[in-house]
Amino acid sequence: MFKQHHILETNVFFLAVGILLMVIVGGLVEIVPLFSIESTIEKVDGVRPYSPLELAGRDIYIREGCYVCHSQMIRPFKDETERYGHYSLAAESKYDHPFQWGSRRIGPDLARVGGKYTNDWHVRHLVNPRDVVPESIMPGYPHLKRALGYGDIAARMKALSVVGVPYTAEMITNAKADLEEQAASDSADAAIAKRYPKARMGAADGDMTKVSELDALVAYLQVLGTMVDFTAVKPESLRR
Repeated sequence: MFKQHHILETNVFFLAVGILLMVIVGGLVEIVPLFSIESTIEKVDGVRPYSPLELAGRDIYIREGCYVCHSQMIRPFKDETERYGHYSLAAESKYDHPFQWGSRRIGPDLARVGGKYTNDWHVRHLVNPRDVVPESIMPGYPHLKRALGYGDIAARMKALSVVGVPYTAEMITNAKADLEEQAASDSADAAIAKRYPKARMGAADGDMTKVSELDALVAYLQVLGTMVDFTAVKPESLRR
């Protein structure tokens, strides 16, 4: 039979049928086992939906194409974990639509950039990267100093709730107020701080007269990788 494989290779119809059958079999082998498990994402404490300001910043991150040069996926290899920190967990991206894992890097991975630098560092880096990293090839984004448009933030959160992000009715109702409070208040007792633990408070650019796109993007960057405390909480696979 195998000696006659040229018959299959030279006949377009048989070759197409053969490819189709192989794709079907391969797909079934990969998909069917998934129906026997409750979830493909292990439960990890601490992961929460993005605050309204962080969500607005994430939309800017995508709009400006930051994902083209920066991944958010630390692979489980020694050289990666020593440089960036604990390898990325699927649960950390479960509320990302779409996720920002990436497949190539021109700049460093940003999965654990939250808290690594000050707000001021991020602002200077975004406006003119050479001010803080002289050898950087990253373009500057001075236009992010402009006011943030967030009139539809509640609608965006409501849309995400439809696809499984656990925004409550209270969170959606208070979306605009929470966004403004996060960008203006430094109080750990603020309502936004209680609804969204570990949210970075205050105006990143220092301008209290408006909420800027810089405020939103820096708030998003500052929360990346900070939700899970690996010194106190470990995913189930790490407990074995």
